[in-house]
Amino acid sequence: MPPVITISQLAKHYQVPEREGGMKAAVISLFNRKYKTIKAVDNITFNIEPGEVVGFLGPNGAGKTTTLKMLSGLLHPTAGHVRVLGYEPRHRPHDYLRQITLVMGNRNQLTWDLPALDSFDLQRAVYGIPMDDFKRTRDEFIELLELGDLVKKPVRNLSLGERMKMEIVAALLHKPKILFLDEPTLGLDVTMQRRIRAFIAEYNRRHNATVLLTSHYMADVEALCRRVIVIHHGHILFDGDLNSLVNQFSSYKTLSLSLQNSNLELEKYGEVVSREDGKVTLRIPKARTSEVTARLLSDFQVDDLTVEDTPVDDVIDQVFSQKEVA
Repeated sequence: MPPVITISQLAKHYQVPEREGGMKAAVISLFNRKYKTIKAVDNITFNIEPGEVVGFLGPNGAGKTTTLKMLSGLLHPTAGHVRVLGYEPRHRPHDYLRQITLVMGNRNQLTWDLPALDSFDLQRAVYGIPMDDFKRTRDEFIELLELGDLVKKPVRNLSLGERMKMEIVAALLHKPKILFLDEPTLGLDVTMQRRIRAFIAEYNRRHNATVLLTSHYMADVEALCRRVIVIHHGHILFDGDLNSLVNQFSSYKTLSLSLQNSNLELEKYGEVVSREDGKVTLRIPKARTSEVTARLLSDFQVDDLTVEDTPVDDVIDQVFSQKEVA
């Protein structure tokens, strides 16, 4: 099957006025305004296959949301080509919009003073969903997200997590084939994050939906995404398997030791990251893992020892740091 999302040399540039502070500079700018070009997205290329769940990672200002807005047709590209489900998003044809959704964790589409049920019914009218299909899908989502009677409460009386689950239901009632999810678990507690992740995974499984997900919570990415695309300053730094990202950019492993005496001098074995309640955590070069492990077991009374890969959060930080240095 052909890719459902095809991006080639896609770019989005902005002309932003700039001037020095002060009255003199303000007057001069009235007659001779200077502009600076901001390259929010700069010639990125990638394809996404049907049914893929892809993590789109990067720091604030990297170009993630700008890319999602171009894919959903909210922004027009400065240059390049983009096709989603065979359509050019910038034309926003009705047949295209019926097959996608954009969920933004910091945006609200529900009517504040009405129960979520009323907003759901509005979505039914907007998308022309047959009543039987609408009720079946609505009730299925309410059950999967354990919403119960919450759908009858005014949206303003819901917690952030409850409201976010309602937003996701409203965004998926028309059963889109493509999900653009921009920080869908932003600000939620751990329990709510897990429920939303489980719901997204189940929706992907049942409907073979394609998902492009941005998130600053690496737990979202690890739970849902096999493939990740890392973007920084508008450029793609990595596109591939999540495990490959860890292997490529991580130069160390983490050793956790349980010792009878945790105050021993261990600096010669590796960087001591922490000491707490008889447990010591060391960071060691990946190439020396076997050697250091053998020495520790030989030199000390070790009750327990575990070797772990670098956390994905640290790997991503390392990717960005290397780019800044370059």
